[in-house]
Amino acid sequence: MVVAAVACAWAWQLQEQLQQSNHQLARAAERITDLEDRLSDTDEGLSQNTQAMAVKIKELYSEVDKLWASAWRRNKARLDDLEGASKSQGQKVTANAKSLADAQSQLKAASADLAKLRGVASDLERLMSSAKANGAEVERVADSLNKINLELAKMNKRIQSNEEWVNSINAFRRQINTDLSALQTQLRNMQSAGTTP
Repeated sequence: MVVAAVACAWAWQLQEQLQQSNHQLARAAERITDLEDRLSDTDEGLSQNTQAMAVKIKELYSEVDKLWASAWRRNKARLDDLEGASKSQGQKVTANAKSLADAQSQLKAASADLAKLRGVASDLERLMSSAKANGAEVERVADSLNKINLELAKMNKRIQSNEEWVNSINAFRRQINTDLSALQTQLRNMQSAGTTP
């Protein structure tokens, strides 16, 4: 029962940490959405805001990278702890199974201890079901970690796409400026040619 209580407390703590990671991911997603909204509002001042947007994208990418690294470190430690706990619980289950076999052999020899042995067997079954529940919790946490990693990969792709988009806008703006300069030069040449006798 103590093992089951410790496992429940541990699972609760993992759930809290997972919720914190999800909250951080949600905040990063909101910031990316805000950045995308700003990028979609292109106007005459785009050339002035492009550098600021690029800086913000880099900052956001850096924050997402930090979040990913932090989540990876925490989740790696949690996975190591879960693996250690799983091995420990496996040993306890093996020990409990051996105790159950011993109790069954004693049952044949001592009918007077029948009620006591049934209580021990019931406790062992509860421990085994608790170990199975812990195994299911480990799988659930692993699934959640996989989802977090997928979300981080999606965010990285979106950030890369936004940076490419900003770069293409800058290239287009440079081309337009070059074309305008060429047209102004031609216009000046035509005006000077028209004014000379």
